[in-house]
This record gives sequence, structure tokens and C-alpha cells, in this order.
Amino acid sequence: MYENKTEELPVKTVLACVDTGEFDAEASIDELAELAATANADVVGSVIQKRPTFDPATCMGAGRLGELKEQLDALNAELVIFDHELTGVQVRNIEDILDVRVIDRTTLILDIFAQRARTKEGKLQVELAQQKYRLPRLTGMGTALSRLGGGIGTRGPGETKLETDKRHIRKRISYLEAELEELKKHRNFSRSRRKKDGVLCAAIVGYTNVGKSTLLNALTDAGVLAENKLFATLDITSRSIELPDGRSVMLIDTVGLIRRLPHNLVEAFKSTLEEAAAADIILNVQDLSSPEIKEQAEVTASLLNELGCEGIPQIYVMNKADAAPFTDTVFEDDNTVMISAKERTGFDRLLECIMKNLPETAKRMKLLIPYDKGGFLGRIRQDGKIFSEEYAENGTLIDALVDVKLLKEAEEYKV
Repeated sequence: MYENKTEELPVKTVLACVDTGEFDAEASIDELAELAATANADVVGSVIQKRPTFDPATCMGAGRLGELKEQLDALNAELVIFDHELTGVQVRNIEDILDVRVIDRTTLILDIFAQRARTKEGKLQVELAQQKYRLPRLTGMGTALSRLGGGIGTRGPGETKLETDKRHIRKRISYLEAELEELKKHRNFSRSRRKKDGVLCAAIVGYTNVGKSTLLNALTDAGVLAENKLFATLDITSRSIELPDGRSVMLIDTVGLIRRLPHNLVEAFKSTLEEAAAADIILNVQDLSSPEIKEQAEVTASLLNELGCEGIPQIYVMNKADAAPFTDTVFEDDNTVMISAKERTGFDRLLECIMKNLPETAKRMKLLIPYDKGGFLGRIRQDGKIFSEEYAENGTLIDALVDVKLLKEAEEYKV
């Protein structure tokens, strides 16, 4: 009896990059290797060609493609991933020369996202990005897509399969956008409700694989998938924690960022990332152990600006302090804190920083409320939180979280 194995074997893969000087090609291809490993590829080689511009027909020069073909044959590789977006014509031309399957960086990222999406919204967003990416690339795939008639009255080209596919994709895009619009309305309603109820929100943002989900799990026992892989978490998770001053904060985990994140993905996941723009505070998590920390921080800052997050208080959470070789160069202050989410260290300071940087919506106070001011005590109870209460000779002695709109009146009864 044979065992039915569903796990796919890693695909032998070679990475290819054209270095035009637009970005750091070495760092980018290293990240591409991580992405490929996340998608279950076995990277067996890579090639970088310096050129002033991309070849419009084949992206890479013909001579270097010939060398790449020899490398593929020697390594028995069956996939090439280019570290750029390719047109449909380029994919077809390169595949004709190399005689193996060819994909680009965006297709790879979309594939990883498709693997990781769990919620309905996550799946819809991924499919929308895939369809928008496919649409312009259908052109140039050759005459093989033409559908010819085979009987009387149907001879001739008629409607090509290309036209049919484009029509089908446009229809699907419209449907997905309508579905996501409905989910966006629901999300906006939830945000409005949280604001109305005075719920404070902290968005956890940062580069992919810096430890955002590990941090959320450590603070809240949320049970979110936390792996040492890129894009381990794709869907939004939110959990509540209590601060030392008694206030509750909703922590919201967001999708990880990456350099040169495809435009379609930024657009598709904007509703998810907008949680950061609607937050009361942003926890900007960074990986202290990464040699790319500066570049990763720039990518995060750029996208936060694009989303309109200027003016929202930020705390820079320097994670993985247990594995970082240069922690002595980090200076902690009210906006910067060093932690290890894995080892659960530095959390007291982190909660203190969150508390200090949040807008004042309530204040913890000890009050003696006279017995004839029972109505005021009732309002404190309704809008705030009472931690302890005892009856004294002159009134009710309470330790309470007092709503900001009652603070002025409460000062009169402060112990």
C-alpha cells in the first residue's frame, strides 16, 4: 500500500537579476532567495548581469541568457525567477530560449500570498492582485490563444481566446472589487464603533519577518502563526491588552512590508494597511539582528507616509535584542524601546512607552466621592472602570479609571 504524500518537493530554481543601478541588486537577490525558499523553491544558483537598461525583448542580454541556459542544464534546474516584473512577451521569449518555466518577483510574491491567505478578505485581496497583474500580460502570449471555428458558418478567427480571457478577467475584477468594497464598509463600521466606544487601537507594523506576530502572541497569547519565513501572517488579527494604568488597548497585527512591494499588492492590501492610518498609536517593529535594518526602516517609513500616518504617535520597537550584535548603539527613550519578543524581555518598558504616547482618554485616580454625589459616581462607573471601592465615613473611596470628560469634575474629590 502506497502512502499518499501531498507535500510538494522543492523545485530546483535559479535566480536572475539585471543590475541597472536602480537598487542594490545583491541585497535584492538575497531577499528574492528568501522569498523563493518561503514558496518551497530550492535555490541552486543565481546570476546578475550589469546593464544600463533592460532588454525589451528578453530583459537580460542574449549572451548572458545563453550562459544561464548552460547553468540550468548543468544544475538540472526547472525554474528561473527574475528579480523584476516581466511582460508577457518577455516571459515567452525567455522560456523559448531557456526551455524551462520562467516567473518574475511579483508572480512569486503573489504565489506566497495565495498560500498564506486564510480569511475571506485575504483571499479576495490576493485574487484581485493576481487578476490585475495577469490582465496586461495576456497580450503577447502568441497566436496559440486564437479560437478558430470548425464548422459551416463558424469558419474564420471569430473572437480570439485572448479577447474572451480579457473579458472574463475584467468581469472577475469588477466582482472582487465589489466584494471587497462591502468588506471595507464593514471594517469602517467596526472602526467607527471602536472610536465611539472609546477603544484605543495600536497597529503593529514593520518589515516582513521582524517578529510582529511573535510580539502579538507574547503580549496576548493570540495564537497567530509565527514562523521564521517571509509573510508568515497575511490576515489581520486583533487582540486586547490592559496597560498598567488600567486602560485597554486593541493590538492589531498587519501584513509585513517588503522592498519594492508590487503596486497591485499595495493597492489590494490598502484596506488592511489602513488599520495603521486609523490607529491611535503605531508600534513600528524593527529587527535589530538584521544587517538590512536601515533599508527596512526606510521602506516602512515610506509606506506609512503613503498611507497618511503622519501625526500618529510612533514607538520604535527594536526587536530580537537577544540576537543583535550591536545593541549598545541603540538609545532608548520615550519613543524607542529594545525588546525580545521571543524571550519576552523589555515588555514592561514597552507597555510604559505605549501608555505615555497614547492620547489621554482616561486617568487613574483615587477619589473620595461624598454620598450625596452618587450620580457622579454612577457616571464614573459607566464611562470608566473601578478597580476598588470601599465605604468611608464621608463617602465612597474609589481607585478608578476616570474618563477624560470627567477629569475636571473629579479633581474636586481627589485624595
